[in-house]
Amino acid sequence: MIRTDPALVGRFAAYANRTFWRNPAAAFFTLFLPVFFLVLFSVLFGNEPLSIDGRTVSSATFTVAGIITYSVVGACYTNLATAMTFSRETGFLKRIRGTPIPPWTFLTGRIIHAVGVALLLVLVCFIFGVAAYHVTIPTSTLPALIVTLVVGAAAFAALGLAITSIVPNADAAPAVINFTVFPLYFVSNVFIPFSHQPRWLDILTSVLPIKPFNEALKTAIVPPLGSNGFNGGDLLELAVWGVAGAVVAFRYFSWEPHP
Repeated sequence: MIRTDPALVGRFAAYANRTFWRNPAAAFFTLFLPVFFLVLFSVLFGNEPLSIDGRTVSSATFTVAGIITYSVVGACYTNLATAMTFSRETGFLKRIRGTPIPPWTFLTGRIIHAVGVALLLVLVCFIFGVAAYHVTIPTSTLPALIVTLVVGAAAFAALGLAITSIVPNADAAPAVINFTVFPLYFVSNVFIPFSHQPRWLDILTSVLPIKPFNEALKTAIVPPLGSNGFNGGDLLELAVWGVAGAVVAFRYFSWEPHP
């Protein structure tokens, strides 16, 4: 007897979770890399107090926003897209498609797992940041932070499924997927803030999804005085990207290996 759809989603999410933790090396470095970046950038750029809009925060608080951006995009876009490409090319997705199980339950389960890993990375970043660098936890704008994380995670998960349509095979997956996202970290003020970048580059990065997500996180983590932490314009742009990614994934996502 086939279980109900919600139960199948839960089983697929649990399966993805078990697979993740049964590879201790991959799990360790997935959780360690954001902490490593936080330490590295704090060493390079220091952790001096900053006065922003009448508030004093540590510079590491801004670094944490960038690391969280990297963590969510990495878990929900890069890792999800790579895993789906490998599953497609090994024939695993084709076998899933050939069963009476509703295909969307498998994809939803994998997305839930990716979002769960992203939220775990966010928690690790905040715990380490508070313990080591006196990062301020935005308790007053926590609802805005949660909404921003959910919208961002959903958008990048949809884009992760969409990008698999142009990845030709499993060997090319890491290179193609990282090429579409990794350079944007450096030109979108995620890792290194630029105050004088070319106008055309500023416009380009503002249109692409990583910079709006990072800016929305900064607003939620270090809100201007009187702000509730919500950055409506950037959140709307993220939602549009998520819908576009979902449409492309629905139309072009492949369950069979590419010829």
